[in-house]
Amino acid sequence: MQDFNPFEIISGHYDRALVLLGDHATNRVPEKYGRLGLPESAFLRHIAYDVGIEALTRRLAAMLGVPAVMNCFSRLLIDPNRGEDDPTLIMKISDGAIIPGNHPITEEEWNERIATYHRPYHEAVSHTIAEVARASGKAPLVLSLHSFTPFWKDVPRPWHAAVLWDSDRRAAGPLIDRLRQPGDILVGDNEPYDGALRGDTMYRHCMMTGIPHALLEVRQDLIGSEEGVEAWATRLAPIFEALNADPALHAYEVHVSRTGPYPV
Repeated sequence: MQDFNPFEIISGHYDRALVLLGDHATNRVPEKYGRLGLPESAFLRHIAYDVGIEALTRRLAAMLGVPAVMNCFSRLLIDPNRGEDDPTLIMKISDGAIIPGNHPITEEEWNERIATYHRPYHEAVSHTIAEVARASGKAPLVLSLHSFTPFWKDVPRPWHAAVLWDSDRRAAGPLIDRLRQPGDILVGDNEPYDGALRGDTMYRHCMMTGIPHALLEVRQDLIGSEEGVEAWATRLAPIFEALNADPALHAYEVHVSRTGPYPV
């Protein structure tokens, strides 16, 4: 019997045509998996979840009055921001940490995690986007929230925030421009990650369907406290409002992915 809900849908005004997503919002693992053989300290690191994103997603959803979908399981169990056929879907090692609970892993267990956690989360995302489209009568604007570490392999990351995108720049371009306008933060354009990832959440729910979207990353040390979350929510809310008010960001328009042709 499944007593662990793999997702949470935050209620909001569906007719506002805006959806927030938090793929890596939480670091929880169902009791039957213990701690996957890892020390508790591993679940405080970026390998387990995106630090600050649960609080930021909740705050923005409340400020904007819009629905949001968040995962309720750690990416150490299975990564919801990967396609079902991605070999990194269930990691055996992550940033130097060996994950005993994931290696060895049987095909049965691999498929069980997809069916029990990964797939229901994406079904919740699909359902929420569809309900927003129905209520608003137009293409929703989908904004996905993530966070990244201030250092990688001892190399500092100077960006305060980053916007990731594939080939559909309709929302990403204005988002980058508006974030840069005050001139007080450094914003990465597909840095430190590239937004073209075949099978990920944006690819699956937005690129393939022609829905305007963008993935925003905020540096973790900037949203690791209540004060930081409040400051960034206050910064982002009016930007998201302005984007959502643009009719051009509520039209369906399929763009060819930089990763290649879409699956039939």
